[in-house]
Amino acid sequence: MPMPCRFVLLALLCLGSFAAQAQGDAAPAAAASSATPAQAMQLLDDRLDTIKATLKSKHPDTPLADLRGTALAVQDQARQLALDLAPQMAAVQAQLDVLGPAPARDAPPEAIGVATQRRQLDKALAGLDAQVKQAQLLGQNALQLAAQITGLRNDEFQARLASRTASPFSSAFWSEPARSFPDDLARLDRLGGRLADAWSEAWQPPNRTPLLLCLIGALLWLGVGRWLLDGLLLRLATRHVPDGHLRRSAMAVAVALTALLTTGLAAQLVYLGLNWNDILATDLDALARSAVRLVLFAAFVTGLGRALLSVRRPSWRLPPLSDLAAQRLRMLPWLLGAAALLFGLIERISRTIGSSLPTTVATRGAVALVVSGLIAAGWWRLRGARRQAAAEGVVEHRPLWVGALGAGAVLGVLVSWLGVATGYIALAFFAAVQMLWVGVVVASAWLLGHLLNDLIHIALSPHERGGQRLQTSFQLAPHALDQAATLLAGIARVLLTLLAIAIVLTPFGAGPGDLLASAVRTFGNLKLGDLPINPGNIFRAVLVLVVGGVLLHMLKRWLREQLLPKSTMEPGMQDSIVTLLGYLGGLLVLVLTLAALHVNLTSITWIVSALSVGIGFGLQAIVQNFISGLILLVERPVKVGDWVSLNEVEGDIRRINVRATEIQLWDRSTVIVPNSQLITENVRNVTQANALGRVQIKLPMPLDTDADKVRALALEVLGAHPRTLAAPAPYVQLDGLDAGSMTFNCVAYVGSPRDTSGVKSELLFELLQRLRRARLPLVRAQLVRTLPPLAEEDEHTG
Repeated sequence: MPMPCRFVLLALLCLGSFAAQAQGDAAPAAAASSATPAQAMQLLDDRLDTIKATLKSKHPDTPLADLRGTALAVQDQARQLALDLAPQMAAVQAQLDVLGPAPARDAPPEAIGVATQRRQLDKALAGLDAQVKQAQLLGQNALQLAAQITGLRNDEFQARLASRTASPFSSAFWSEPARSFPDDLARLDRLGGRLADAWSEAWQPPNRTPLLLCLIGALLWLGVGRWLLDGLLLRLATRHVPDGHLRRSAMAVAVALTALLTTGLAAQLVYLGLNWNDILATDLDALARSAVRLVLFAAFVTGLGRALLSVRRPSWRLPPLSDLAAQRLRMLPWLLGAAALLFGLIERISRTIGSSLPTTVATRGAVALVVSGLIAAGWWRLRGARRQAAAEGVVEHRPLWVGALGAGAVLGVLVSWLGVATGYIALAFFAAVQMLWVGVVVASAWLLGHLLNDLIHIALSPHERGGQRLQTSFQLAPHALDQAATLLAGIARVLLTLLAIAIVLTPFGAGPGDLLASAVRTFGNLKLGDLPINPGNIFRAVLVLVVGGVLLHMLKRWLREQLLPKSTMEPGMQDSIVTLLGYLGGLLVLVLTLAALHVNLTSITWIVSALSVGIGFGLQAIVQNFISGLILLVERPVKVGDWVSLNEVEGDIRRINVRATEIQLWDRSTVIVPNSQLITENVRNVTQANALGRVQIKLPMPLDTDADKVRALALEVLGAHPRTLAAPAPYVQLDGLDAGSMTFNCVAYVGSPRDTSGVKSELLFELLQRLRRARLPLVRAQLVRTLPPLAEEDEHTG
């Protein structure tokens, strides 16, 4: 099972992934470093010849992954050798530069010592140059060989997935394992005898004491050591870790690593006791090392499940799971870990004894059924817990990616079961193991992401001790620390996501591009005019488009909801930045998609020429409005939140889109105005410079009214209103005198033009009430009756 071999990478998510390869290449690297450049290149050449000979043997059990790693190691060592020789060449060239150019033929000969030194330096420079070129050639050959091995691995991987056997429901499926079972059992008996002999040799007096000490140490470490370590971590967390999210995430990571370290150390002690004086043969030693790695992986699975479910301490549980759901799932990590350990040992033993293909197929079918069955049982129990919680009125909100992960698990279970039922055992085994691997990787990345996020916020939050120290030491503003914490947390989340994706694609050494290799070779020569039709390019383009769109949406949402609100920018500027970033990001995603399709300008010339007429006539207004929208976002004559007046449309700008701008009127309705009108026509922006609202009231009074009394009363009413401003102060002016009345102009200022109408109405109510109390009447409108002139009437009557 290839999955447990990478448990260390999963446990730390960034450390220890190259331990096996480094261990395998340590001896050749040490030999190459202690040899001369010529000897080192000969060693590297011999390693490449060995790899080629192994590939030519075409043995079915050829470790292609190890051969590819060896070829890449040779390429790295050759490149490093070329880099090491470059300073020597530079030193020799510098000595030649000191000697100067060689004398011409007709010039006097130079001194004998100088000539001898020049010849030696030229010879050394030529030798170093040849060695550098040879090292570069070795690196190129190693890289080509690694690419060849990758192709072989891809073909082998696809052949395994596409291979089909008889259905387990037929007798033909069981007849082959039944015939080969006696031979496999005999091989297993021989392996058991060898293990018994190794145990007997380890129990002999020279090795008995180390074996006993290691076994006792393993038992003590598993029992007392784990208990002491759990208690120590609990005391450290409660005393030294701040209460809150960090304590919960730190304890969850500590619980997972504790299970890994205690069980792993115990397994390593047992291995050391058995192989204290290197008594195990090569194949038995490899089997023992694989068993240790399997124990480590199983321990990490159980520790991870224990940390996430936290059945004993529900208040420390990180995932949004109810107590009922945690109780129902508490045995699932143990069962998955035990299944991974058991079937991993069976798989490794089968490889060691060289069991027959039917037995291997049957074993992998059982692995697929058991692992997928456990995952299906866990999903069903979790669904039942959620149904019971919903019946009790508790609604659980799940993120989108959690639902997608559950749907993928259901699909994987169906593929695994159908694959076993129809005879596609390799496909079913791949789906089951991949489900387990993806689940462990996602859980580990999620847990580590919570820990990093909590550490960043504890260190940079202005409300925590670390952030307060940074504020006092570097004179940083609180909002700057908030922005830095949000930015670093986002970067850490993105890096963890990318790392988790890379780890998910590594167990079988194949990615999406590898799965499409045969399709690319088959359909790679198809073209549509000048446009190449390549399935690999299409897949990559769709992947770039989907991933780019999702990442752009997440980035815009993160900027709009987390980063920019913590800055000192006004809301209109924040919206403009997010919109512009959306345009630029969309353009970048489009360019990357075209690049993934390998589309050049000549390939789309005919498309552009065919659409030029439509763009010139039918899309002219759209292009004009689009360019106007960009001008609005960059120049910002109007912005989101401004109160504008345009062609009898007056209201607040709520959103500036690609084609049009949304303006909300006083009655809460929305008017869609094309962007070109805001650029080409006169627009009154009432709030561009934070303009104040001006309330103006005209009072017509009779001529015999006491003007000073009216003025004092009006000033008192204007100044007493809570929404009028003291600066600029309200004022009352005598605006004019008519035949029978005089007009008072009362003016007050409010904080926003949007408050003008409401304040004016309230002031009018108050003024009318106060004037009526003071018996100061307003001028009433008089009805004027128009009569014909008397002279004209006399003339007509006469």
